[in-house]
Amino acid sequence: MSKTIAFFPEAAYGPALNSVGIAQAVQALGHKAVFLSDPGFVAVYEGYGFEAHPVALSAPMPPEQMAKFWEDFINGHIPNFRKSPYEQIDTYVKDCWEAIVDSAKWAEKDLPAVLARIQPDLICVDNVILFPAIKQFGNPWVRIISCSENEIEDPNIPPHLSGCGENDHACHTAFQNRFNEVIKPIHDDFNSFLASCNEDPYPLGQFFEASPFMNLLLYPEPVKFNRAHPLDPKRFQYLEGCIRTEKPYEVPEFAQNNDKPLLYVSFGSLGAGDTELLKRIITTVGKLPYRALVNVGDYKGEYTDLPGNVIIDSWFPQPSVIPQVDAVIHHGGNNSFTECLYFGKPAIIMPYVWDGHDNATRVDETGHGFKMPRYDWTDADLAQKLEACITDPAMKAKLEATSAHMQARNGPKKAAGILDQLVTGGVFNG
Repeated sequence: MSKTIAFFPEAAYGPALNSVGIAQAVQALGHKAVFLSDPGFVAVYEGYGFEAHPVALSAPMPPEQMAKFWEDFINGHIPNFRKSPYEQIDTYVKDCWEAIVDSAKWAEKDLPAVLARIQPDLICVDNVILFPAIKQFGNPWVRIISCSENEIEDPNIPPHLSGCGENDHACHTAFQNRFNEVIKPIHDDFNSFLASCNEDPYPLGQFFEASPFMNLLLYPEPVKFNRAHPLDPKRFQYLEGCIRTEKPYEVPEFAQNNDKPLLYVSFGSLGAGDTELLKRIITTVGKLPYRALVNVGDYKGEYTDLPGNVIIDSWFPQPSVIPQVDAVIHHGGNNSFTECLYFGKPAIIMPYVWDGHDNATRVDETGHGFKMPRYDWTDADLAQKLEACITDPAMKAKLEATSAHMQARNGPKKAAGILDQLVTGGVFNG
């Protein structure tokens, strides 16, 4: 019997497209997938053929302004990208949590009526904050963790957003203490909001809880952390990424270096605003024996006099591009992180905010690529890391094993099977 499964990802392309991948697999099983959406993202889901219902996450504003809210937010913080994760607590992280809490308050105005109209049998939330109306709707709900798995805390692993090494416990403690200190007024405000919704307060530093029904981690098992308290597989399942289906991509002819290894460079839709860094990378790659496809987002008009071995575009169907390249330079967003692992491609991660720091550290310490500082590097540094990505036999073997593991499991199909069990029987049986 067909059921209605609602997806509510946060208003960013990473979570949005992860949910699209799962929704595609859900519909293949005969269920109806619909989206609850920030108004600026409605067209994204409709473009994939899904029904999307707007939920206001901020004060009313023109659609084009709403669609660019987070892009403008990120661009305003570009000076803070030079700071360490610890230093970003007082700037980017603080401002981000203020905006996220505000979005939860706004959502509560719309969500009850939207849910009453759609009547979903199951709701999947990919966000870092609780929306009380979803928990209180009366039907099962699933939490999707599309960022680093350390969103689900454990005393043995690095705090979310910290970029600390797995075993650097002094770093863990210092980051968590400063985070709690800076975030406390925002957290107190959120707990007051929870009380107004008849929800219990959260411990300091927490803004969400694990679902009692199921929690889907997009993190791949080959890079997962060694937890003090292993996650119960009845409530927590690793999806090994959620690689969506995209249109095929044919690599174009380059003016130069058509017989050389191919690179893909992308800092995501939001990170594309860091045009000076992308221009610097393009200049450096222009001197090296490679070809490169570079995602420049909405800033294509700012690039002139490109070297003959570089082609830029405003968007690439990334899951169709990465299988064809030899190495990737990216920002550590979860889609790029998991897609590189899924297709067995080495990555150089230059993180700037959020879980990019965690993913950069993790790709480096597990031997799947390199963490590089975003700005403090030389042409020789980048050339050396690229050569290692393409020639290192140990890294190649590690990536081949991880890719085989992930591809054998098919994250979207696995997620759809879990959701199917929940929506038809109310429980996951394994």
